[in-house]
Amino acid sequence: MINTVLFDMGGTLEDIYSNAESKMAAAQGVLRILRDHGVDVQVDEDAALRMLSDGWDRYAAYRNPSQRELKPEEIWGNYVLTDFGLDFETVRPFAEELAHMWEVTHYHRSLRPRVKEMLEGLKGLGMKLGVISNTASLFQVYEILKEYGIRDYFQDVTLSSVTGYRKPDPNIFKVSLYQVQSDPAECAYVGDTFSRDVIGPQNMGFGMTFHIHSFLTASRDTDIPDSVKPTYSIEDIYEVYTILRDQQKAECSGVRPA
Repeated sequence: MINTVLFDMGGTLEDIYSNAESKMAAAQGVLRILRDHGVDVQVDEDAALRMLSDGWDRYAAYRNPSQRELKPEEIWGNYVLTDFGLDFETVRPFAEELAHMWEVTHYHRSLRPRVKEMLEGLKGLGMKLGVISNTASLFQVYEILKEYGIRDYFQDVTLSSVTGYRKPDPNIFKVSLYQVQSDPAECAYVGDTFSRDVIGPQNMGFGMTFHIHSFLTASRDTDIPDSVKPTYSIEDIYEVYTILRDQQKAECSGVRPA
């Protein structure tokens, strides 16, 4: 029986997307933070946007195959801002400020409809709840959960920026499982990508996986084998609650769910 539900953050609990406007705003934010900390870079906004894109591509070339996440000062000082002539020591004092600003500016974010109602329903079923998120910021996920008013629903929040491992690496799931003290067979995972949020939990032996489509799905999922299937594909995140509610009722009554 499922007794624990773990969630992805961006694209799952929240709708998330980027566009030309948000990307430029993020580049402007970087230049502002650099100026605020006395770092003078003679770069206009358009050039900064191109250089930042190249920097993130360099970091992606490291993190994607390795499934590792570096700390903000390493990401920004050793990869993202090297074209600006900056390095680890220069960036370290304000790296998390850059990381947090980037996450909340480069992406438009909003809580999906009926998330609170779903979490309240799962809480009523006695489920343990947690978040497992790939993020390049140390604190942004905690703060956004609090802003959404849902932080207190979760017994654990496990981040790649803290563990050093990115989904689908098994270690980030192991950390969360130790924190919530649950057996993987008794866990469900809810996410918007097959490559991270279906394959990862299934390789760990999770009892159930839910897939919900987001803006990020297509860009994150390439060359996914046809054999990779979630337990449930859903369109409304509230279905996580109704499916588990009906399953729990059926198991308690001794009737197998349809």
